[in-house]
Amino acid sequence: MSIKNYLNSPGAFPRPKKRAGAFKEFDATELYCPRCQRSVPVRKRLLLVLPEGDKYDYRCAFCSESVGSKIDRKQKPLTIIG
Repeated sequence: MSIKNYLNSPGAFPRPKKRAGAFKEFDATELYCPRCQRSVPVRKRLLLVLPEGDKYDYRCAFCSESVGSKIDRKQKPLTIIG
């Protein structure tokens, strides 16, 4: 049996199963600030409420420079009552 056939045979090397939902969302605690020129703690601010999710802005804790943004996607769609 060649190595190619052995690697493709079932049960040769069990492949790790993907964990569904292990890391869906991250919140940044530190990001690089171009004004401070180093990695700094950040503050997360709600910027906009959009139909596809809430948009957050990450700001430097020292100089308040915007260092990033994130859209937090909602699990279920928004229902508008009219």
